[in-house]
Amino acid sequence: MSGHSKWHSIRHKKAAKDAKRGKLFTKLIKDITVAARDGGGDPELNPRLRRAIEKAKAANMPADNIERAIKKGTGELPGVTYESVVYEGYGPGGVAILIHAYTDNKNRTVAEIRHIFSKRGGNMAGAGSVAWQFSKKGIIVVDKDKVDEDRLLEVVLEAGAEDVKTEGSTYEVYCEPSQLETVRQALEDAGIEYQSADITMLPSTTVRIEDENVARQILNLMEALEEHDDIENVYSNFDIPEEILDKISS
Repeated sequence: MSGHSKWHSIRHKKAAKDAKRGKLFTKLIKDITVAARDGGGDPELNPRLRRAIEKAKAANMPADNIERAIKKGTGELPGVTYESVVYEGYGPGGVAILIHAYTDNKNRTVAEIRHIFSKRGGNMAGAGSVAWQFSKKGIIVVDKDKVDEDRLLEVVLEAGAEDVKTEGSTYEVYCEPSQLETVRQALEDAGIEYQSADITMLPSTTVRIEDENVARQILNLMEALEEHDDIENVYSNFDIPEEILDKISS
């Protein structure tokens, strides 16, 4: 499976079982605050904020927390100023890794991320070293038991989606970022429930990893990066066969 698709699935399962709700809430609050700061506090007029709120509600974040995060973003309440940053690097096996983070202290964050890379067999790279291998796409994940594939294809392709792929027990609908809200709304209008709708970075090529130890190192690095408080999203281009993933997770 591709780095994005497989890590997306692993991350979703992990988030659903993650007992460290405080850490998850911290990331979600940052996302809401920055979205409100950049696009306003009305989710009807700010699709990014609406998606951030949907994630927070899916994680059972209290409504008061969501409201405070919005008000901190719009300046109605005092709060920390976060800066959006991108870091690039390589992991075990030469896989490319692209990181999006929010930080109030770039020097601290870059030092901590560099330490994570070096401790787990990777290394950070200069700006532009990795980013060119990824393109921004909209992705909507739909559980297979929510809709027939033919019906899904009919709805999303007519709304402007580019592709639909099968990933385990879900369908992944891909589109241009500018079409994400149109496709999402089409699903909603058709009464088709979706698991998530977001912007992702999709690798143009993948690196196949058939060594079990290297595969384990890659996933350990990805998880360590995801657990860092400042990191919002991590993308990679690894391609790990299902049989190896089954061995690692068993």
